Amino acid sequence: MSLNDTPSGERTHIGFFGRRNAGKSSLVNAFTGQDLSVVSDVQGTTTDPVRKAMELLPLGPVVIIDTPGFDDEGMLGELRVKKTKQVLNRIDIAILVVDCEEGIKACEEELIALFKEKEVPYLTVYNKADLLGSIPAAGENEIYVSALNKTNIWELKEMTARIVKAPVETLQLVGDFVEPKENVILVIPIDKAAPKGRLILPQQMVIRDLLEANVCVSVVKETELTDAINGLKKKPGLVITDSQIFKAVDRDVPEDIDLTSFSIILARYKGLLNDAVKGALAIDKLKDGDKVLICEGCSHHRQCDDIGTYKIPKWLREYTGKELVFEATSGREYPEDLSEYALVIHCGACMLTEKEMKYRIKCANDQNVPITNYGITIAYVQGILKRAVKIFPYLYELFEDK
Repeated sequence: MSLNDTPSGERTHIGFFGRRNAGKSSLVNAFTGQDLSVVSDVQGTTTDPVRKAMELLPLGPVVIIDTPGFDDEGMLGELRVKKTKQVLNRIDIAILVVDCEEGIKACEEELIALFKEKEVPYLTVYNKADLLGSIPAAGENEIYVSALNKTNIWELKEMTARIVKAPVETLQLVGDFVEPKENVILVIPIDKAAPKGRLILPQQMVIRDLLEANVCVSVVKETELTDAINGLKKKPGLVITDSQIFKAVDRDVPEDIDLTSFSIILARYKGLLNDAVKGALAIDKLKDGDKVLICEGCSHHRQCDDIGTYKIPKWLREYTGKELVFEATSGREYPEDLSEYALVIHCGACMLTEKEMKYRIKCANDQNVPITNYGITIAYVQGILKRAVKIFPYLYELFEDK
């Protein structure tokens, strides 16, 4: 991924929903101007959510998701409907596609109820308007279109753009915590787990954020950190490190220099930081036999020393001295029922939308299950978390007695 790419988690997610053969896939193709979805007269052609990241005017970078028919039947149909419901946890707007000759029935009413339950803004799009003698007047947030003739497709895109609300404020990673022209050092290990020829997404995001804040950024490996600090005429105001080398970096960074991690910064950006710090405090309450859920927001090939499934369980067992049971999920899989777990430890969530991360946090909070993330867990068990959140005074107060 290049620095010019917009990551999936930062794109507007638009989901298309409806009954089988309401014309969802045809409308998706007309909406995107591409043959994104397979179109057929056979009911249930779309068997899994189809995703496409693209640039779409006037919306900008988006992810389009075409879902299976919500009225699908049988065991396979139930699985498709389950996938459709999962999509609602990550989208910014839902487009309900209705066959204009059939109108809204029980299936559409159930979908509308789900939109409201998940607090997802939605548009009702009456497709196949070419079959009508004339196009009726539409209500608020409704529109008649023809995917076949491309009627009102431009108007639909304009309406979608108006309903997708822009953030009230521009979220920042860490640029608002440092002064312009201040020195910030980023410590990035280059080991066998590092991707060949590139930086991982959180590192890219932090570099871009600091450059936009007019900060002087130095990027070094941990072996060059001491030389980098000593070589600056003005000491750095902040050092940001990869969590896996937190302990070594903590040792090499003088106490009068603030220190934190990419994972902690990303937790703040994704709205997890407060819950994650409080969740880390629950590590001391873990007992023999407790289950801990490890959650990865993306799917990747796991190495023998994978941080989520190997290193963190190892460090937690060493820290607590308890016989803990670890289970792991990856990608878009996330259990709605978390009641069997004593703790949820999430990755940095760089590939998840803010909405989906909030959903996952809410699931944990509603069931009184502590939730934290990789970097905060590592900092806590290594005795570094108090220092690592010092730049956030409202969190630092939690450690007054520790």
